[in-house]
Amino acid sequence: MAHTVIVFGPTGAVGSAAARTASALGAKVILAMRDTEKPIPGLSASDENANAFTRVHADLTKSDSVHHAVLTTQATHAFIYLAFAAADNMKATLHALKSAGIELVVFLSSFTIRGDLAAIQPSEMIPYAHAQVEMNLLEVLGEKGFVAVRPGAFASNTLQYKRGLEQGVVKVFGPEMTIDCIVPEDVGRVCGTILANGPPDDQRAIYLYGPELLSQREAVKIIGTTVGRDPKVEECDAQGAYKMFVEEGGFPAPIAEYMVRQTQKAFARGEDQVLGHTIDREDQGNIEKYSGKKSTTFKEWVEQAKGMFVS
Repeated sequence: MAHTVIVFGPTGAVGSAAARTASALGAKVILAMRDTEKPIPGLSASDENANAFTRVHADLTKSDSVHHAVLTTQATHAFIYLAFAAADNMKATLHALKSAGIELVVFLSSFTIRGDLAAIQPSEMIPYAHAQVEMNLLEVLGEKGFVAVRPGAFASNTLQYKRGLEQGVVKVFGPEMTIDCIVPEDVGRVCGTILANGPPDDQRAIYLYGPELLSQREAVKIIGTTVGRDPKVEECDAQGAYKMFVEEGGFPAPIAEYMVRQTQKAFARGEDQVLGHTIDREDQGNIEKYSGKKSTTFKEWVEQAKGMFVS
């Protein structure tokens, strides 16, 4: 039987891909949005109408709106992401989802989560925030009521290099540090597949990575070659990195501080690392394992997105 699924945040690259994938697999898809007039990338108005997508107003930081959106649409599966502004690590939101009829939540988490969730300290802002939501999911929906998808470093993070590409000099903090450049649309395909079909196995925390590990220097080279530029790569210090993360990357100050600290830790670590976190190479096959399609290489993604790197 086809599920009715609700996707919160469908205007994001991951949410959009999750919604489109679930629809292609036969699910009835509800698009839960704060602004229901906002366009959804990859989904034209004609396709939206032809495939019977339904838009509803909802805000993950407002549990009443979440409850109403689910109750009125009778959705049973939901895709959510971390809403930093939500109170009590989204516990009220999760209770609203469950009480309105949600049986399965697919949560966009983070690969930075390692080990015992309860042992992660608040100073580790990104893993801590995601871990708190995962623990609340376990408490509210039970171990069979959710899947936490933990993707690596998004390919779209390299858009912070745009200004440097245009100026001919790209400043990088830790140019030899490796990243996996996972494509957001690939993450969305996995999320949408689980939304539509349910969990394929007993895994409740699924790590996802891009198909190859690249140094940041190599990533800049690939972008430069694709857009017809040959920028010089210069290593910047921690202060410069913080400024770059905030001003060019658009990251909030606390997250930028965390990223600087984590990058500094990565300098002394070895291979098979993504931003200093050791990965299991087998997890690089999880996109194909859980979506049925091979993952997109960074070069392929840059070819598709090269317009975003040039003014």
